[in-house]
Amino acid sequence: MIRVIFISAVIVNLSCLAQCYKILTVFPMAAPSHYILGEAIARGLAEAGHDVTMVSPFEMKNPPKNGKFRDILLTGFIEEHKNHTVMNLFQMEHMNMITHNLALNFLGSTSTRKTLDHPNLQKLINSGEKFDAVIIEQFLNEGLKPLAEHFNAHLILFSTIGPNIWVDGFVGNPSPPSYIPDWTVAYPIPMNLYQRAWNLIIKTVSYANLHLLFYPDQKRIAEEFLPKGLNFNNALYNVSLVLCNSHESTNQAVPMVPNMVQIGGFHIKTPKKLPQEFQDFMDSAKEGVVYFSLGSNIVPSMMGEEKKTAILKAFGKLKQKVLWKWNEDTIHGKPDNVKLAKWFPQQDLLAHPNMKLFVTHGGLLSTLETIYHGIPVLSLPVFADQRMNAARAQEAGYGLFMPFSEITEQRLDEALKKLLNDPKYRENAERRSSYFRDRPIKPMDLATYWVEYVIRHKGAEHLRIAGTKLPWYQYYSVDSIALILLVLISPYFLLKFVLSLRKKTTKSKKE
Repeated sequence: MIRVIFISAVIVNLSCLAQCYKILTVFPMAAPSHYILGEAIARGLAEAGHDVTMVSPFEMKNPPKNGKFRDILLTGFIEEHKNHTVMNLFQMEHMNMITHNLALNFLGSTSTRKTLDHPNLQKLINSGEKFDAVIIEQFLNEGLKPLAEHFNAHLILFSTIGPNIWVDGFVGNPSPPSYIPDWTVAYPIPMNLYQRAWNLIIKTVSYANLHLLFYPDQKRIAEEFLPKGLNFNNALYNVSLVLCNSHESTNQAVPMVPNMVQIGGFHIKTPKKLPQEFQDFMDSAKEGVVYFSLGSNIVPSMMGEEKKTAILKAFGKLKQKVLWKWNEDTIHGKPDNVKLAKWFPQQDLLAHPNMKLFVTHGGLLSTLETIYHGIPVLSLPVFADQRMNAARAQEAGYGLFMPFSEITEQRLDEALKKLLNDPKYRENAERRSSYFRDRPIKPMDLATYWVEYVIRHKGAEHLRIAGTKLPWYQYYSVDSIALILLVLISPYFLLKFVLSLRKKTTKSKKE
């Protein structure tokens, strides 16, 4: 018996030597929605048998047993994030393009500086440890990318919102402004001439901001806190793989280079039995349930009284029951059919057969989850990518789009009735759900495969396109166009010069 156990242990250890990798994941944002994604990646890789270290403000509950896992906590980040939530995010809806870029620059620089300066991360940096891969959430933190070089690891990026201007350039992924709207706008597909023109301006301004202001600042921060000798410029583009939290069923179909992989929905879990309080509420809803949540970052009680009253009155007219994620214990004027709570098991609620409609801010996680479960949506976007997600839902026919600032009792009442009474929205949501679920491999298994692939093949440089090595004027053929114009124009000026000489010669002879 002891001999059998010994042989089994040897086999397991040999298997681990061949297949187990040391992986560092860095998700420094203190927002719960960001951690949900980071935790899912770290847990999935650990369950696949790898040795995973996660740098994050949150501590993982019930760490996986299959592989090794440890947290490196960015202590103090959660408390600071909660203090910042006193900012009224509803006011960001009408922020102009320049102010938006500058605000993101400040957020990114502050976050990167605090992350690199944190004593727990500095301890890891100076520990002498090495990793096979470093996975970093691509979110305004370019100064973290040299960590991969420091740890002698392959750099893998995780894009929270799929392909976009923040990540495309690092792998040379094309994003023509003629048919791919910027992630901050709610333009339809296809765009009209006016929208295409503005889209070009928005992308050009964003590109200039990144290269002229943001990246240089991130470089200064990296050089201040990381060991000397790391090449920031090389680290930016030394990307082996990009994992995109997107899928064609929810996002626009766009071109993707070979080392970009879509894993949207990888965080979605098998539905569990609801807590008894919610189970009874859902089971007893003969006409169904409407679920309303503005996500984890927006403080709902900060909405104006006018909007709050309009929402309450519109919900009070429904024959359906309503679950409303609300950050206070009560709300004045609450109708009898509305139940408030500070937290809901969202994925499990959406899986219940009595769920009829999801009224959402349009966050990507909520969008992915509602599509997975085939539930129509009424999107009330406030900021960031929410407008884009809302526009795609309306175009695909499984939802309606109403900017939060445009809410009135009448408009909300009409939208709710339309979504609840017209079966086409539910049919379209279920059709999208079938697209979303119909994959050859589970998204987390796909992510695990490609992470292992990159490590096995020493960075998988054969997947990288040549465009990443070209300066912008070569990538966009500016120098080639200039040469062609020079060749085409030169004969004209040469002929003009010859004729002018001839004219002067003729004139001198006459004199």
